[in-house]
Amino acid sequence: MENEKEIINRVAMSGLVQLDMADFFPNEEIIEYDIAQNLWQGIALKEKDFRDFIVANDWSMYSNKHVALTCSADAIIPSWAYMLLSAALQPYAITISFGTKSEVEQILLISNINKIIASNYQDTRVVIKGCSDSVVSEGAWVAITYKLQPVVKSLMFGEPCSTVPIFKKK
Repeated sequence: MENEKEIINRVAMSGLVQLDMADFFPNEEIIEYDIAQNLWQGIALKEKDFRDFIVANDWSMYSNKHVALTCSADAIIPSWAYMLLSAALQPYAITISFGTKSEVEQILLISNINKIIASNYQDTRVVIKGCSDSVVSEGAWVAITYKLQPVVKSLMFGEPCSTVPIFKKK
């Protein structure tokens, strides 16, 4: 066994820090509330009926969840309707945002990216993992670049064995 060479993991020894965008997705469930279910004849919202619904509904099912408020119908929804929903949900929900479930997921992803303590990456070589099981919006790629570029030595996209250079400090 004299001819056997020790296998060296050059990626591990390179000092690269790999960040996986999947780590920034919210862990809690996101529930979408579609106000279309409250429309009269599918076209309008009656204030009295809606207020009665708000008071009578059990909002506790939204406890410890992110709530996405949306309307799938082609209807004009007054702003106060979303405000009433938000007021009813506030004691229960972790967050309340306007948009579809997937839009709110991206809002929360970007919010979590913005919570990164950039100084933890001071003068490091960072690879942002390019493959993910979840859809990452362009906005999230922009947010992580904006957050890390001022402090990192270099920023790359992809996998440590095959990266696309994004930024290198001069």
